[in-house]
Amino acid sequence: MTQIICLANSFKLKERCIAGINPQTGQWIRPVCDRYSKDGRVPRDIRLIEGKEPELLDLLEIPLKNDGPDFGFESENLTIASGKWQILKKVKPTDLIQYCDNYSNILHNWNKYVEVPFLQMLPFHKRRTLQLVYSSKLLLERKDGKKWKGSLVTNTDQILLKDASITDPQLVERLNNDYIPENPCLVTVSLSMPYRPLNWEIDDPRPCWKLIAGVIELSPADLILVEMKRVGWKIERGLNYLKITYNKRSRRELTKSELTEFLDYLKSLPDREDYQKYNL
Repeated sequence: MTQIICLANSFKLKERCIAGINPQTGQWIRPVCDRYSKDGRVPRDIRLIEGKEPELLDLLEIPLKNDGPDFGFESENLTIASGKWQILKKVKPTDLIQYCDNYSNILHNWNKYVEVPFLQMLPFHKRRTLQLVYSSKLLLERKDGKKWKGSLVTNTDQILLKDASITDPQLVERLNNDYIPENPCLVTVSLSMPYRPLNWEIDDPRPCWKLIAGVIELSPADLILVEMKRVGWKIERGLNYLKITYNKRSRRELTKSELTEFLDYLKSLPDREDYQKYNL
């Protein structure tokens, strides 16, 4: 049995793509089903746990083999073995900051897609097709009243990814009900299977498109922990600050205005030197 923190349960050809990070190794894993030999999508009868879809932040235990098909370009795939899937617990969003990768761009380049030949030229372990990204803003737009698109923005207003299709079912449902994320988010970006649009004019017919496969919005309380990590504060220092400043024992006791004030104060402090590796 293998444990993964579920960071994607996204639409894939009328089924789902499940992906997450093994907390013991820090490596991405994409469970794939050998029932679908061309793309490995995971059908309902395999992925449902007591009749429910796996959700983002679930710590899953899944029976997996030691290898899986790479479909010509993917490095994270492990074939699903027989056995029962389980949910062990929920993981805190702030525990995921450590997995935000230290790359200047998302999945190999600044484009909306990555070409299969490029991936095939890389050593196998560097063929990344999944990445967790901290986005200070998530810009959303519904193109022509159809599919939702998203753009990821950094703290310095740099756009890391523009107009990527959103394949996170829970987010799409919330967006359709007029919900818009206002806080920074942790975003799972995944590469699609090769797909050539009808108007594709570039010679290479095998672009893999970058998709927003999972979105976890951070609460103000989460953001306080993010900022504390950024500036190098330990929990004890934060608690001491709350006691001296607000006469409160924890973040849970703060009023909404106090939460905002404390968060603004932390944001005003300089970065801890080694925190840039998280791309915050």
